[in-house]
Amino acid sequence: MGRFLRGWVMGLLIGGVIALLLAPDSGEGTRQRLRERARQMWEELRQAAAEERQRLEAELRKMMDQGTSAS
Repeated sequence: MGRFLRGWVMGLLIGGVIALLLAPDSGEGTRQRLRERARQMWEELRQAAAEERQRLEAELRKMMDQGTSAS
């Protein structure tokens, strides 16, 4: 997940810079769009983290079950 988080942060920074450089909107409009996009990306990150947690918990349960049945 470290690579995902690093990529997410880099994407957020690069996207923000590009948005500021190419913004045809007023400063307030640009800030509003950036806030909305940051909120969307935060929600995507939370969702990805929750999915990864579920996957890891399922894998841990599977490993624990295998360990118990081997005894």
